[in-house]
Amino acid sequence: MSPLNLAAHLGQDTFLAQVLHRQHLHVTGAIKDPASLISWDDLNNIIAAQRLEPPRLRLSVEGEMLPQYRYASPVSTRRHTVYNRLMPSELHARLREGASLVIDAIDEIHPAVGAAAAELEGWLRTGVQTNLYASWTAKEGFGTHWDDHDVVVVQIDGAKRWRLFGQTRIAPMYKDTEEPEEPPQEPIAELVLRPGDILYLPRGTWHAVSASEGERSLHLTFGIQTMSGAQLLAWLADDLRSEELLRLDLPVHAPPGDRRTYLEKVQALVSAALDDPSVITRYVASRNETDLQRLRPSLPYIDGLPADGLLSVRLTTGRASMSRQNGSVIFRATDNEWELAEEAAPLLSYLIETFPHPVALYELAGTSHLSVPTVAAFLSELVDGQALTVVGRDR
Repeated sequence: MSPLNLAAHLGQDTFLAQVLHRQHLHVTGAIKDPASLISWDDLNNIIAAQRLEPPRLRLSVEGEMLPQYRYASPVSTRRHTVYNRLMPSELHARLREGASLVIDAIDEIHPAVGAAAAELEGWLRTGVQTNLYASWTAKEGFGTHWDDHDVVVVQIDGAKRWRLFGQTRIAPMYKDTEEPEEPPQEPIAELVLRPGDILYLPRGTWHAVSASEGERSLHLTFGIQTMSGAQLLAWLADDLRSEELLRLDLPVHAPPGDRRTYLEKVQALVSAALDDPSVITRYVASRNETDLQRLRPSLPYIDGLPADGLLSVRLTTGRASMSRQNGSVIFRATDNEWELAEEAAPLLSYLIETFPHPVALYELAGTSHLSVPTVAAFLSELVDGQALTVVGRDR
């Protein structure tokens, strides 16, 4: 399934250099067939087939979540477990009354959205969660609010009016020392998103959203995980546990002079670490290498891959990395590291370049000039390490 390629629609390097974390961006008519990403029929099937409990699936009106009993009924199974069966008639009634429908992490349920989110992760080198929003009335589902992460919005169907009020605190965080001040009364921008439009908002941007154009609305929001200076320092504190000085107990019972000496030594350690120009690169690499967000099993192949050239595979992460070291190839992904022979480099490079597209074993064999049995044996190690998944058979 082809990914959405949001990077190309947003502007690739120009977006990274001029827009990301700086200002909002509205791209009109970017996606020619947004329903290929997710449709109303897809949404109906997901709701019918999945037992999605709040807050995964919820209805919201003006920032308040409706109680589940207003649109679902409890069902007791013969094993004495209870789940809530969504009742379409009640769901329709609440939506007519002005509720907005939300499904969190729709990228984990619907493959096309998952592929788009995974590609966005590979481009921005950070995690992404995609939520779905549907509404039918001009009543705002969430009021005027801000998010603690950047978002990329894709309008799938209908129209939605976005009123943007700017930021009253730069880069607010989930765990912060204070809340942003209230936004101004008048918006700084007012936009109507129509099918195929994309909107990017930096975190902390106050906004109010409503289906006020007399049309229903269906849109996706790709939430982008932050990488802040506070997170860098928290990672650095863990990274410096190798230093004996930082493992020692604090000199809480020592005289002031000894405390001052201790703090001077700690300051010297931290300053030296921050003087290293590679510290940000190492932090980002650490996050990439330990990314487990899109793990996927490879059933029925629990004992390794067969030497079947038509079998298709792909990486489970767009944040894998490959480097060369002392004549070997080092591949890092899904909290694992492999040291491999140089002959593996073309195969690994191709897997990284083609992500998230599936690739047949015969194609990987041709790219790497290795036999299909050799490729299958090698890739079995990546399956065991959760870095690779089987996605079918090329017919």
